[in-house]
Amino acid sequence: MRAAILSPTLAALALLTVACRSTTNEQPASFPNVVIVMTDDQGWGDIGAHGNAVLDTPRLDELAAQSGGMDRFYVSPVCTPTRAALMTGRNSIRTRAIDTYRGRAMMDTREITIAEVLQDNGYATGLFGKWHLGDSYPMRPQDQGFEEVLCHRGGGLAQPADHLDNNRRYTNAWLYHNGVAAQTEGYCMDVYTDYAVEHMRESVAQGRPFFTYLATNTPHGPWNDVPADLLAKYKSRDLSEVLPDPRQAAQMAASFAMIENIDQNVGRLMDVLDELGVAEDTIFIYMHDNGPAIRHYVGEMRGMKSEVWEGGIRSPFFVRWPGKIPAGKRCAEIASHVDVWPTLVEATGVRAPKVEGLDGKSVWPLLNETATDWPPRLIHIQAHRGDVRLPEHNFATIGPRYKLVRASGFGRERLPEDPVPIALYDLQEDPLEENDLIEQMPELAESMLAEYLQWFADASAYEGVGMPPSIVIDFEIEPMHELNRNDWRPNTEGYGATGAYWIDCTKATLVDLTPRSRGKANGNVVIKVRIDDQLVAESKFNAANRRIDDLIPGIHIPPGQHRLGIEIQVDGKSFAADHLRISPPGTPR
Repeated sequence: MRAAILSPTLAALALLTVACRSTTNEQPASFPNVVIVMTDDQGWGDIGAHGNAVLDTPRLDELAAQSGGMDRFYVSPVCTPTRAALMTGRNSIRTRAIDTYRGRAMMDTREITIAEVLQDNGYATGLFGKWHLGDSYPMRPQDQGFEEVLCHRGGGLAQPADHLDNNRRYTNAWLYHNGVAAQTEGYCMDVYTDYAVEHMRESVAQGRPFFTYLATNTPHGPWNDVPADLLAKYKSRDLSEVLPDPRQAAQMAASFAMIENIDQNVGRLMDVLDELGVAEDTIFIYMHDNGPAIRHYVGEMRGMKSEVWEGGIRSPFFVRWPGKIPAGKRCAEIASHVDVWPTLVEATGVRAPKVEGLDGKSVWPLLNETATDWPPRLIHIQAHRGDVRLPEHNFATIGPRYKLVRASGFGRERLPEDPVPIALYDLQEDPLEENDLIEQMPELAESMLAEYLQWFADASAYEGVGMPPSIVIDFEIEPMHELNRNDWRPNTEGYGATGAYWIDCTKATLVDLTPRSRGKANGNVVIKVRIDDQLVAESKFNAANRRIDDLIPGIHIPPGQHRLGIEIQVDGKSFAADHLRISPPGTPR
């Protein structure tokens, strides 16, 4: 473990930090531990306690019974925006981390994460699993408040950012331990939990409170590598009660196998807290990042991942703190991912900076039953593809009873000329969102829309909107930089076979570049390097059915911000460089 250090974000960034304050009159003698478990693509209905009659989740059901929480807790419809909001208490629109790829999943380093806040109050901080807020310095979890990190890169294993030797594996996967690649032994979720358990044990031994963030990449697909015994179990079950499309039965069985494995590992965390004698001194939060990737049971709702219908943006929010939060209580008020940051600050009693544009509100008074007055509020959720957020596109504004929504589609970068209309629903009487009331209640709809538009204008008003943060190249800080396609700006659709990285050199720098491919090239290869669209190097050679992993030495990069473009062609056709290694001249490979 590394010793706690003062976060440079909290020390230097006056843009977001106005003043330090304490949320209590006196600092407590000791701070409670914090554990957050957030799963990936697990729907609201994928828990036995939420009425799933097929899935076995005894430890999650136990946690639900022991926890308080929020009955209506909202997240974004896809993963990166939820993760940014959780970390900062600010809607993702404010943070630059607005999409899942194409350089849009990198969070502005001026953001103050809850990990930085807790670290600066003496916590041992650890992240295990999925980050998805930037894989290069200074946006990695170890740059943003986490001392101990075991993670994959990008959106998940088996995606373009993944280690080149991983081969779509969840078992014995290549992961990154404090920035260094290492092949692990075991199923990924079991490995994350092993490291999380060790983090908790070491922290207790050192007498430090801990913040353990277990962010799983399961049950996100692909579903080709799951625990075999659990897969056989769910393949033998009748899934028709929860799955409308029998053609997806194989994927559903694999997803359920992953979820039961999550259940087992959550149970391991609970058992270790008991063993260490710190369960009563630990705030334990369980939640999901978005709705399910397969359309199936989500309770008395509709929707799935990427959709702003209730089933795409509702998550469980279990909060266990024995003796402080009544077990089994579910607050009826609405809350969302942006509320976790201020809630933890108030509940733990740590010192925290005052942050401008904080969208979240502490729900601690609701959880511990001390709230005497709770004015109604609106929660704004919005996510769609594209470099910038567009007003009234794939958004939901949610109040205590009514919801204003335009389900115009996450995948659209622009609103179509004839978009689906904005609709108003009474969630109390119509949880399936089938009866549009906008013509019957136009004044309410106009009022909610006006408040949304005011919030949207404020959230979007920052310099450089639509531009990604820059990857900083500085060998004194990071001796070798390895970039990947999740963080570049492609020239074509999807992840793109050609594109440019937005970089910032602290000074004029001479570098060696090594583009690296996952696939094998066979033919005449041409690699072109451009800085700000100017061709600065070209390499030609023949590849005989092998990966691209070829050095282009001695590239001079001027100081300042630039677009570092990489183009590979094999026999005239574009070919993807999944990774780009940037190293000092002559560095051994």
